[in-house]
Amino acid sequence: MSETLLLDGNLGREFATISAMVGIYCRDHHGSKQLCSDCSAFLEYARVRLDRCPYGQEKPTCNKCPVHCYKPEPRELARTIMRYAGPRMLLPHPILAIRHLLLERKPAPGKPPKDASNRHQRLQQAKAE
Repeated sequence: MSETLLLDGNLGREFATISAMVGIYCRDHHGSKQLCSDCSAFLEYARVRLDRCPYGQEKPTCNKCPVHCYKPEPRELARTIMRYAGPRMLLPHPILAIRHLLLERKPAPGKPPKDASNRHQRLQQAKAE
């Protein structure tokens, strides 16, 4: 299944943002136009984490989230990528960058609702069909 089918709405925009950031980081640090294998693996990890986010479509930005979905090593890599690529997003991806900055201003929600993850919703739909 493609990621466009798995992630839609807010999660799709969040994935587009992290994809753009990884692209900028990889291009500048690994010197290729295509994503290297390490960056591709990280992006796939991020897609799975977004799909399984307990907040579902109401997901806060990762730095405001009280639930840490990423393991320590990928979390540190995400932090490094975002610190590097965040300021460089404004020219190539102005709408994604501004939208991300606005979402960072929203307060973090409380405890996530039960069964709100995108994956759970998708599995429930498949059961009902």
